[in-house]
Amino acid sequence: MPLTPTKQLLDEAIRGNYAVGAYNVNNMEQVQAIMQAAKETNSPVILQASRGALKYTNMVYIKHLVEAAIEDNPAIPIALNLDHGNSLEICKTAISLGFTSVMMDGSLKEDGKTPTTFEENVNITREVVKYAHQLGITVEGELGSFGGFEDGHGSGKMALTDPDEAVKFIKETGVDALALSFGTSHGLSKFKGNPELKFEILEKVSEAFPYISLVMHGSSSILPEFISLINSYGGNLKGAAGVPISEIQKAIKKGIRKINIDSDGRLAMTGTIRKYFHDHPGVTDPRDYLGAARNSIYEVYKSKMIDFGTAGHAQDYKPMTIKDMKEKIKK
Repeated sequence: MPLTPTKQLLDEAIRGNYAVGAYNVNNMEQVQAIMQAAKETNSPVILQASRGALKYTNMVYIKHLVEAAIEDNPAIPIALNLDHGNSLEICKTAISLGFTSVMMDGSLKEDGKTPTTFEENVNITREVVKYAHQLGITVEGELGSFGGFEDGHGSGKMALTDPDEAVKFIKETGVDALALSFGTSHGLSKFKGNPELKFEILEKVSEAFPYISLVMHGSSSILPEFISLINSYGGNLKGAAGVPISEIQKAIKKGIRKINIDSDGRLAMTGTIRKYFHDHPGVTDPRDYLGAARNSIYEVYKSKMIDFGTAGHAQDYKPMTIKDMKEKIKK
């Protein structure tokens, strides 16, 4: 099947009260691991690339890696999302490459660091929505500011989303999905002490717009086994703390339909490769250690697809045949 419109995946998630994982990709091994997990769990999936990933892969390689995933997994619905676009031009570029959705992060200026005003955010997001919707492309906006940094993107400060502003933002921009800042953070150190997520923000926005897909950024659990693995083999990661799966599942019940995951995949890959080099000092074939890393990513993301409730929902998107349509008419 061709790429699935992102909005279709998210609309089905609303109906089924589950969330679809959006997994950042930069290379073949990551794509293969995610797709193996999606195939085995029968899960729809959103592959997403940041501006940094597009630069790293020279843009066109991402497109063809995803095309390979589609060809190799014809029964799995796959959407392709631009993560943290910071201008109309980068969104246009992603759309020209075949992305089915773009995130316009208008919460920060084009430098990716300086916060914008509410009005500036509305204006640029609305401009992207106007351009994208005429082409059938889904648009995600962001209101509020996440702590931490991702691909050098972020103000470094957290500003929780005002739910009343969120309602106004949705009305004025026409976005299909909205990333809310309710306590999560980008990077490895998401919390100091116990996580304190402001679920009331989700509740208020979801109550006002039950058909809008709410998005959770900074959602990696920062699995301690990989932090330990990295530190055991020369790493020096301190203060790492992620989002417990129990908190993510609670957020899903309150309206989260798209969950962004990046750091957990990076940690699984890095920890596995560090250990592999230690255990196999004579290794020279990248296929050996990248293959091991691919297996680790697969195990991590397979668990997430089950935990997010995505497993078993790939057939929610199966196109109707003529026979199906006739049966529906009879009913």
